[in-house]
Amino acid sequence: VQLVESGGGLVQAGGSLRLSCAASGSTSSINAMGWYRQAPGKQRELVAAITSGGGSTNYADSVKGRFTISRDNAKNTMYLQMNSLKPEDTAVYYCNAIATIGVRYWGQGTQVTVSS
Repeated sequence: VQLVESGGGLVQAGGSLRLSCAASGSTSSINAMGWYRQAPGKQRELVAAITSGGGSTNYADSVKGRFTISRDNAKNTMYLQMNSLKPEDTAVYYCNAIATIGVRYWGQGTQVTVSS
């Protein structure tokens, strides 16, 4: 499974971005997916996760009400809509997929920078 993120960039505080994660390869093996982020000097943290059918999601407390995770299995793509962005949202955002056999896959990351 290969994961490629896109949609990162520089935005002012209060603005919005939509990240995409396109999966290829053995996509039929993918179960849950999620977005993680890592800010400089900090550990990678879970931002949002979504089940295989998209019926269940969960979010970090810091992004609840501002971010929305979704996926389109027909397009093998996952999204993260980020609204009301804050400078503390600045990080590299990574796409993650868990295969049915338990193997985790990671994308290369996309930089999100929020200016104050």
